[in-house]
Amino acid sequence: MREFAFTVTFEPGADGLMDLFVEESSLRARSRACFANERAMWRIDELQGPPGVLARLDEVYLDEEVCNECLDDERCDSTREYQVLDRDDEHRVFYTRREGIEDCHSMPSLAVEEVGDGVLMETTRQGREYVWRILAPGNATVGALYDRVAANLRPGLSLELREVCDATGEFYTESGRVLSVAERETLAAAAEAGYYDVPRRTTVAELADRLDVPRSTVQHRLQRSEAKVVDRFLERTDW
Repeated sequence: MREFAFTVTFEPGADGLMDLFVEESSLRARSRACFANERAMWRIDELQGPPGVLARLDEVYLDEEVCNECLDDERCDSTREYQVLDRDDEHRVFYTRREGIEDCHSMPSLAVEEVGDGVLMETTRQGREYVWRILAPGNATVGALYDRVAANLRPGLSLELREVCDATGEFYTESGRVLSVAERETLAAAAEAGYYDVPRRTTVAELADRLDVPRSTVQHRLQRSEAKVVDRFLERTDW
């Protein structure tokens, strides 16, 4: 397997949705899942940002007349379905399904045309950049896909190929940041005992007695698990 990373950069005014990301630097969108075949694309996106910007984003993102994926035109003839799976003041989770993507010049449709069915995609939007990471079979070539994407960019958009490499575990698993059984048990016990309450209701020494392990072991497990949780949070939110 190979990984490709494309970045599409938007000038202000080139795209109504991306203008909101340009305007509010803390607004960020990341796909939880993004798949496509020759006829359809479906994805789940998680977005976080200030309440006022998210309220405006709803109107743009959920506009069924606008293609949020198209690179050549903001409108195309595909049929689309949007659903809001989760919503609060600073958070949204959207489900999107598009039929007829073969008539739209978008990264999913062009990737399927050039690479074939079965590509796995991950996306982030922040500021002026819309980044696509694509996992594809090892014999896939990136040149033809790059040329197709570049040839279908409307004014105000530019394309950069940032990365071509053999697949790494980071694309589809995060074992280095997954809590071990011992770390999870220690973290859960600490939370249950009030270690993270304000004011704190227990100590590391008391947790060690409760878990029947040395104090130094509890301290080490807490530090490792906290570092993994914080690292994961910052990677997914970045604000």
